[in-house]
Amino acid sequence: MEKIFDNTEVALALKSDSELNRALFLFEMIRKAPLVKIGATVTKFALKAHLPVEKLIRFTVFDHFCGGINEEDCLSTIKKMHTKNVYAILDYSAEGKEEEKQFDYAVQKTLKTLEHAKENRAIPFVVFKPTGFGRFKIYQKLTEGASLNESEKREWLVIKNRFNIVCSKAFDYGIPVLIDAEESWMQDAADDIVEDLMEKYNKNEVIVFNTIQAYRWNRLKYLKNLHQRAKVKKFKIGIKLVRGAYMEKERERALKKGYKDPICANKNETDTLFNDTLKYIVENLKHIELFAGTHNEESTFLLMNILKQKNISENDTRVWYGQLYGMSDHISYNLSLIGYNVAKYLPFGPVKDVMPYLIRRAEENTSVVGQTSRELSIIRKEKRRRKLLKK
Repeated sequence: MEKIFDNTEVALALKSDSELNRALFLFEMIRKAPLVKIGATVTKFALKAHLPVEKLIRFTVFDHFCGGINEEDCLSTIKKMHTKNVYAILDYSAEGKEEEKQFDYAVQKTLKTLEHAKENRAIPFVVFKPTGFGRFKIYQKLTEGASLNESEKREWLVIKNRFNIVCSKAFDYGIPVLIDAEESWMQDAADDIVEDLMEKYNKNEVIVFNTIQAYRWNRLKYLKNLHQRAKVKKFKIGIKLVRGAYMEKERERALKKGYKDPICANKNETDTLFNDTLKYIVENLKHIELFAGTHNEESTFLLMNILKQKNISENDTRVWYGQLYGMSDHISYNLSLIGYNVAKYLPFGPVKDVMPYLIRRAEENTSVVGQTSRELSIIRKEKRRRKLLKK
């Protein structure tokens, strides 16, 4: 089983030679952390100053990690991926917005992805970020136990209504919603909304999924407590399980503010917690459905083995594997080849609005040990294989 991810012909079958060369160039650049930081700063400045860099970004890093500037742009990529039985999740990836009209726009974009999912079986989920629907500061105040003023109370009601609008429509269509996790100092408020929505919409089938970041040492305990509440209130749970994406920011804030670091002490602890959470969910698959968002081969093997031991079918709809578009194709396409449910997050949006996402993704790649080196190794191996075929 452990050899299945070595097949680069399967992994990169959809990439042309020129796309492979672009990927090689990008990951070579990402591997150099100082260059990523400089590039991020320069790119932000250039876009803000309206310098003509958008086209260059569009045809390099944007096209590698994103599906397009709108949903229609993404359709050809979705169709191509689905020829290999890999599904797509349209992810409107504009970040850092703070105005009410922008939050309303994000709701409309999410509803539009729902319409695409309703009409296209290659799109099995929709997704949104809590801060896409409301100001970070409101979530933070509630998480920290601070009181909201009257204006903020009204704002919070609007935020909760935005969540409900999307989840209600998703319930009508029978399409699950993945709600992302963010920074720990705003997450409790988001968790409270999502739990209320699970209680409302997850009575018979799982429509609403919350996200657990396994690099937070207390999140398995949170899941176990949620499970007990769900039993009492008779609703099912959907969990997207990931390792986490805000580690450096979390550690810096904890140090600066003088509170206990919410992140596991090291990668081994994170890996253990991720795997323990996987096991707990599969042990309780009658009540908890799983979307395993992972680029980690060992965790992927573990989940495959647990399913096999429990005689759970590869294509059991209660278990999905997920990766990001532009990364870990050796996992996605080799899994789908043998029948597992696999979906790629496919970000989209205007180039300047998606740049914060792309910069964060590049920075994550430089901070995850082995991630970029592995991508480079896979690309080079496939290039060598294709070169030999041409001789």
